[in-house]
Amino acid sequence: MSTDTANAQSTAVDKGHDVLNSLLAGLALPPGSTAQGQPDWLKTLRAQALERANALTLPSTHDEAWRFTPLAALAHQSFHVVRTPSELQPDDIAHLSIAEATTRLVFVDGVVAPQLSSVSGESGLVIGTLADLLSGKASGLETHLGQHANFQDTLFTAVNTAFLQDAAVLMVPPDTALAAPVHLLFISTQTEVASHPRLLLVAGAGSKATVIEDYVALHDGAYFTNAVAEMVLQPNAQLTHVRLQRESSQAFHMASCAVSLGAASHYHSVNLALGAHISRLDLKVVQTAEGTQCTLDGLALINGEQLADTHSFIDHAKPHGTSRQLHKCIVGGSAHAVFNGQVMVRPGAQQTDSAQSSRNLLLSKKAQIDTQPQLEIFADDVKCTHGATVGQLDSDEVFYLQSRGLSEHVARNLLTYAFGAEIIERIPVASLRQQLEQTVLEQTASQP
Repeated sequence: MSTDTANAQSTAVDKGHDVLNSLLAGLALPPGSTAQGQPDWLKTLRAQALERANALTLPSTHDEAWRFTPLAALAHQSFHVVRTPSELQPDDIAHLSIAEATTRLVFVDGVVAPQLSSVSGESGLVIGTLADLLSGKASGLETHLGQHANFQDTLFTAVNTAFLQDAAVLMVPPDTALAAPVHLLFISTQTEVASHPRLLLVAGAGSKATVIEDYVALHDGAYFTNAVAEMVLQPNAQLTHVRLQRESSQAFHMASCAVSLGAASHYHSVNLALGAHISRLDLKVVQTAEGTQCTLDGLALINGEQLADTHSFIDHAKPHGTSRQLHKCIVGGSAHAVFNGQVMVRPGAQQTDSAQSSRNLLLSKKAQIDTQPQLEIFADDVKCTHGATVGQLDSDEVFYLQSRGLSEHVARNLLTYAFGAEIIERIPVASLRQQLEQTVLEQTASQP
């Protein structure tokens, strides 16, 4: 190894330590709360996570799971927890509202904003912050919080858990169908701020709910969002989980979502990555009992210098599980999209039925897409398929639309929009679907 190369690697490691130190320094200044009054189990959880965070290092391209996602731009940053929360009024975020969602819990720069929230408690729904519910209003917190999202080998999850002063908590009662979606809105208003959103959702046996997890910015600057969600579906529960990442184009967004499926439960997620300079989502779904159904739909629509990375892992650990996954990337400019989707069928998980598809569209010569669907099968009575395509717009389809009077530019934009709209159409909330269709239309129309 040359001296220059060794020095460059040493500098990158030092910078990684710098950004990690700046993140962990915020533990001395928790926003709006203290550890006083927290139960021993929560203090222990946080202490264990802090120990792991101090032992781990910032991922690099030498790590297999991060080889397409360099974090050099993040390593050069310094962040702090919010010191003075922004005082937003309802009119400031009216454009972010979702008409169908009568229940909304809002966090601003990582701090809960009661004046912007609307918590109705529909049909016995238990919703609030961890601080509110620790008094005993919600059972099962100790059983589930920090037990599904692994922080032993995952730096960002460890840091999030170490910061676990508060969280959004939803408990859907058994045999309850929520008539309206629940909107969890995480807003950034300040630059150079690090926030660590946390979500725990437990869907009781036989329940049905739709939850929208929404990350937005009211500015164009750089900041850091480090989000972790844990979702538990008890037997026969049905959950639709819409996750929107539409942050500032200078933001850094690291996220993980861990889902536990009980017997005959059904989980459907729709993940959209539209913003951030660098974004990463690790989505892990574990089948803990027989007869589960899992549907994962995803869309990354990026341009310029953006990088969007999605890693998914579907763990078929029990028999008679069904999973379907469709992930799409639309990449323009010099942007880079990454998709790594792993499906594991463990020994004894007979009668598993799994299909995975990665479909990707390049809009420029400098755009990059790295896709890697994977199957690992250790059972012999299964039906599993996967496939990936990377290409440009079909010239015959462009010509067909031109023959009907459209310009080449409009024809290309229309086909690009249709490619992405297939995912958006799977969102079961009409007003949100319309918002996002307009967003995709505007972004595709801005492509050169």
